Amino acid sequence: MKRFPPLDLGRVRTYPLDLRPSKVAKAALGQPARKGRTFAEFLDGLPAILAARDLRDIAAEIAARLGRGRTVVLGMGAHPIKVGLSPLVIDLMERGVLHAVALNGAGVIHDFELACHGETSEDVAAHLRDGRFGMAQETGEFVNRAIADAARQGWGLGLGVGRAINRAGLPNPGLSILAAAERLGVPVTVHVAVGTDIIHMHPSADGAAIGATSLADFRTLAAVAADMDEGVFLNLGSAVIIPETFLKALNLARNVGAKVEQLLTVDMDFIRHYRPRMNVVQRPTQGGGRGYELTGHHEIMFPLLCGAIVERL
Repeated sequence: MKRFPPLDLGRVRTYPLDLRPSKVAKAALGQPARKGRTFAEFLDGLPAILAARDLRDIAAEIAARLGRGRTVVLGMGAHPIKVGLSPLVIDLMERGVLHAVALNGAGVIHDFELACHGETSEDVAAHLRDGRFGMAQETGEFVNRAIADAARQGWGLGLGVGRAINRAGLPNPGLSILAAAERLGVPVTVHVAVGTDIIHMHPSADGAAIGATSLADFRTLAAVAADMDEGVFLNLGSAVIIPETFLKALNLARNVGAKVEQLLTVDMDFIRHYRPRMNVVQRPTQGGGRGYELTGHHEIMFPLLCGAIVERL
């Protein structure tokens, strides 16, 4: 039988604490809350550790790159719209912080419904049982008609729906990212996977128009990517479509000779997914640049980042 004699603890070696490098110093500790503190003071009171440090570093770097005239792009899924972040995105466009926005197909639906109805996001489970899910008449008719009109004009999907919202006299155009972008001349591109959006169930859906306008938007995004040397790409809540589309747009821009290096990329989502980590955080920044992950609820993390950027500008 194998024997294991006890260790001789008299041989244990130690060293003085002040000779050991440490990751946390007193200067990095957070500050307690105080009534009446400004948002800038709140930011300065966050711990200079891990995600809190990243949040401040990202905001400072975005502000610095904006000061050098670099391009900042926001890619996002539909959920940020559903949790109330449209006014913040619009504000960043109006401030000149965002130079382009990339959406998935569902983002267009929720954007239109806010502009039209002031409400969005149905109870899927309740309506799925009898086939009523996704069958709101105005949504299907308006968005599909706007896409078909855009295809006839040779426009992209985002521009076509944004113009349709601005021209339709809807009750709440100020809530629409697409309408604001069309008004401001900011490109909003829409990247559709056919069959994933409720409007594809409606008889008014035109596959050729959807494909043509979404392809036009992909090429617009590639043109934006060609101007992103030392720029910034934020991915807010898209686990597949936007990370995949951004990577291809970036590659196409580089393929035709654009110099796009030293990117700052940030993935923001509830949990960390494979594709955003690879296609946003790691691969685009290989050989230079920096990628970050800020993990948490959109309705908390994105307002914090927006506020931090505004403070740093």
